[in-house]
Amino acid sequence: MPLLEAAGIRKVFGKLTALDDAALTVGENEFHGLIGPNGSGKSTLMKCIAGAEVPTQGKVSFVNSDITTFTPTERARAGMSLKFQITSVLPSLTLYDNILLALQAQCSLFDLVFSRTRGALHDQVMTMLRQFRLADRAFDAAAALSHGQQQWLEIAMALAGKPKLLLLDEPTGGMSLEERRVTGELLQPIKKHCSLVIVEHDLDFIRDICDRLTVLDQGKVLASGTVSEIQANTSVQEIYLRRA
Repeated sequence: MPLLEAAGIRKVFGKLTALDDAALTVGENEFHGLIGPNGSGKSTLMKCIAGAEVPTQGKVSFVNSDITTFTPTERARAGMSLKFQITSVLPSLTLYDNILLALQAQCSLFDLVFSRTRGALHDQVMTMLRQFRLADRAFDAAAALSHGQQQWLEIAMALAGKPKLLLLDEPTGGMSLEERRVTGELLQPIKKHCSLVIVEHDLDFIRDICDRLTVLDQGKVLASGTVSEIQANTSVQEIYLRRA
């Protein structure tokens, strides 16, 4: 059984049909890329999966449960985590405290009130900072980081709850070529315990880290398959030539 399955997704905003019978299937420990021209419906489909938008029609299943009407909070509890393109780290706090808050969000109210969670979670905070090559900046303000480093910090925060599925919306936007390369390296280890759905315009980045791709065009699925299958698909080649 797939980890995530979105089927027959239709999303209408007034007179605009953003998605029309869109679909996405993701297996366990799979990195799945969602690509397509601007305005093809990628971010809208991501939001329908994450609960930021409710589909006008269709069904979203996660870990064999229908979550179509679940709130984002309920989806997070089920094991889904989302990071949008715009960073939402707390810039005045240190990197350490940003990660700590993300971990404390998984604690019960009793633990927060009656225990010293900061001390208990110290090792986890430092492990996550080391995983994303940020340990040497642990006690710097997040505002002092480069754009790419802030993105890495937020990905680390999104992984704090140990999700089964991580959703990333254009994580390399605004990054340098070196930061993009490092981002790919940093994401690879999470594949052991977490699947990934990623919306991205950098096709080289997508090709290097993803197992499978789904291509959207004008709100519909144009093609879905392995990276090599998508690269050989003439319909996919045509829409990117058209965009160029």
